[in-house]
Amino acid sequence: MAVKTRIIQIGNSQGIRIPKPILEQLGFTDEVELEVLPDQLVIRSVHQPRQQWAEAFKAMAVNVLKFSPCL
Repeated sequence: MAVKTRIIQIGNSQGIRIPKPILEQLGFTDEVELEVLPDQLVIRSVHQPRQQWAEAFKAMAVNVLKFSPCL
């Protein structure tokens, strides 16, 4: 989906308004990461839902080994 918007004055800075349905669709809340590329501004969520999975699986494996009567 492409949406055209204007750059607006926000205090001493400038910004853009992102429509609420787009924010909801992307799951953006308080904080985002900005990356500047040639002729592009990329906005990414700081929250990565699966970033803690490796630690969680490791903890689960330890618990399985600890409490499994077969092992």
